[in-house]
Amino acid sequence: MIRPVLVFIIVLFTAAVAKAGKADTTFITPFERSNGLQTATFTETFDFYKRLRDSFSTIFMGDIGPADNGYPLRYVSYSSDGNFNKEDIKKEGRVVILINNDIHPGEPDGVDACMMLLRDAAKGKIIVPKNILLVVIPMYNLGGAMNRGSYSRASQNGPESYGFRGNSRNLDLNRDFIKCDAAETVGLEDLFTKISPDIFIDNHVSDGADYQHVMTLLASQHNKLSGATGDYMYKTLTPLLYKDMKERGYDMVPYVNDFDNTPETGWRAFYESPRFSSGYAALFRIFAYVPETHMLKPFKDRVNATNALMQGFIKIASAHAPEIKKARADDLASLLNQVEFALDWRTDTTQCDSIVFKGYAGGYKPSQVSGHPRLYYDHKKPFTKKVPFYDHFIPSKTVTAPKAYIIPKTWVSVISQLRNNGVNIKRFNHDTTMSVTAYHIDNYESVSHPYEKHYLHKNVQVTPNKTTMRFSEGDYYIPVNQTAKRYLIETLEPTAPDAFFAWNYFDGILQQKEGYSAYVFEDVAAALLEKDPELKKALEEKRKSDPAFAADGSAQLDFVYKHSPYFEQSYLRYPVYRVE
Repeated sequence: MIRPVLVFIIVLFTAAVAKAGKADTTFITPFERSNGLQTATFTETFDFYKRLRDSFSTIFMGDIGPADNGYPLRYVSYSSDGNFNKEDIKKEGRVVILINNDIHPGEPDGVDACMMLLRDAAKGKIIVPKNILLVVIPMYNLGGAMNRGSYSRASQNGPESYGFRGNSRNLDLNRDFIKCDAAETVGLEDLFTKISPDIFIDNHVSDGADYQHVMTLLASQHNKLSGATGDYMYKTLTPLLYKDMKERGYDMVPYVNDFDNTPETGWRAFYESPRFSSGYAALFRIFAYVPETHMLKPFKDRVNATNALMQGFIKIASAHAPEIKKARADDLASLLNQVEFALDWRTDTTQCDSIVFKGYAGGYKPSQVSGHPRLYYDHKKPFTKKVPFYDHFIPSKTVTAPKAYIIPKTWVSVISQLRNNGVNIKRFNHDTTMSVTAYHIDNYESVSHPYEKHYLHKNVQVTPNKTTMRFSEGDYYIPVNQTAKRYLIETLEPTAPDAFFAWNYFDGILQQKEGYSAYVFEDVAAALLEKDPELKKALEEKRKSDPAFAADGSAQLDFVYKHSPYFEQSYLRYPVYRVE
């Protein structure tokens, strides 16, 4: 007969085992439960993080703001000592790593990788040192994450179902970092301003060529990043990541930016203008990376590779925290003395790096659909060889920084964007007359079809004119020498490829509002020419140099009108003024 005490002990032991078992399953992710076939839904993801937060003091959960679909956009932080005070973190010199997931919810590898990463950190399975603050956005594109299906990623190997690329307004959020149409972008840029991450990681899945590598990595182009950060990233930080991933069993290569040809002859680095997350981060001297797993590899392998890379970032950032912080601090300080700024870039084809690429031989065979030749990759013919990687860029367009910009108070959407990005803005407290440089928009082209809701302008040509202008009380005076200096220049200079002008913020100035009745203005124009010999001379010279103009009476009348006091000054005059 079993004694009562022994029975009691057995009951307690059984209960403890049951409780332990239940605790373990509490934090098993849908990815693990399905043996790597499924990715977590919106509800599963945030329920998981709520349980994690409620169970561990090292986990903090905060709101960024609403997404376009009205749901709260959230972030999750991990600190080994449970201290999330911003001032303490800054004083202690911690490296802040911000990881963004699901900007394209059809590419959910980071969602599941980070769920396991933060759980394992909270449970002590992996070590996140005290000098690291980890901030994770579990799902960024909430509308796309909730719009689940199984067919929108036609060239991708799993998971079984996933979200959609466009958000609830069908915007591609990785094209939104300057135009800022989405509420999600407003929230993320506000978070950037508040936490000032040192390293930004935006997890993706690639499209394009076939090859053996599970993980590829897009690093912020080092010449564009420039300064101490660009140099340190290129020579130290990125090579350390490649070395660490190799030790973890993953041979990593740069993002394979080749979609039309086989990449065995090499490729050029991706040009990441500020509309993209990494290009935006570079404006603030942030080390930005876009991991791109290979879409044809099994989902399980892709998630595990992403998890391994995130651990590598933590390990390397911790070991090199002083150098990372110093490089950023040095660049932000030297930024104040920088005079010349690049607005656009091109690949320097005279320089290249050599990388070891593991690919598959490409070939052509008749298409079973059309009968015409089609590209295929032969997995029976793998190869390993060195290929050129063109990762050096040179400026193709530059500008000299002004002392300040002045923006009339009517352009509230522009001011809102600047404030959201931490720009220091002053206002005139009385009407003021100043000497400024005003740009005239001479020419521009616009795309024929909308691109992410906009008819994007390109190939913008301007003429600067020095003039004296009267500004009103309340107009905005924006000193350029501040942390956001590069952001200011690349958004406010109208010839920059991702300037606010390119994204239609100032399209009101592109339409002429007033005109004239020709038969009335004929007499006015004749009187003007009598009174203004300079205008008359300009008209005569234009006739001599342009036969078509000389043969067109309407064109000549319009010439006089556009050079007369009757012509509206606001037409094609860019309403952002430079103080030199």
